[in-house]
Amino acid sequence: MFFRQLFDEESWTFTYLLADEDTHEAVIIDPVLGQMSLYQRLLGEYGLKLKYAVDTHVHADHVTALGALRDEYGVESVHGVGSGAACVSRFIADGEELTFGQYKLQAIATPGHTDDSYSFLMRDGKRTMVFTGDTLLIRGTGRTDFQNGDAGMQYDSLQGKLLTLPDDTIVYPAHDYKGMNESRIGEEKAHNPRLQVADKAAYIALMDSLDLPNPKFMDVAVPANLECGNV
Repeated sequence: MFFRQLFDEESWTFTYLLADEDTHEAVIIDPVLGQMSLYQRLLGEYGLKLKYAVDTHVHADHVTALGALRDEYGVESVHGVGSGAACVSRFIADGEELTFGQYKLQAIATPGHTDDSYSFLMRDGKRTMVFTGDTLLIRGTGRTDFQNGDAGMQYDSLQGKLLTLPDDTIVYPAHDYKGMNESRIGEEKAHNPRLQVADKAAYIALMDSLDLPNPKFMDVAVPANLECGNV
């Protein structure tokens, strides 16, 4: 499988470009508009045929490239069911799959950071990977204080879905702020400080105590992303 983890320094966002090396069908997860030239270059250099452009949720810290990729390559733009972005081509529901070549991305509804947050599970031979958006970060979890976020709902998404995956599942989040590119479900269970709580009530209290400033680009990014990145 072709796999590239790409990084936008301005927003600390990871983008994932995946492809079947036989059919060259590809999918991109959480693309950033400011990185379009990079995506164009990679797609051209490797002869990839982009089939899907996926956002794990309506982002508040960067402008998505979903609209630009759809306009240039004719791809299906994808959000999870419940998203308010009426511009997308397809709303995928919990348990549904996106197929590219021999591979499948399975949607997992993981609300809490936002009410439209989804993660995506993929198996590549013996490896299992989960793209967690902002729901599960490396040694952290996504904030729950805006965009209809709900700490209790996020706790259920974590404990009832993501943390039930095998311990060796590779975790690929949408952001990292501490220089770590990937993790494992087992690592996060053992070492993620947000997960070392006694119960749901304790998690809610922890998240409610964070008192974080709003993302710097939130006032621009959210309206633009509801229109697939049309600023």
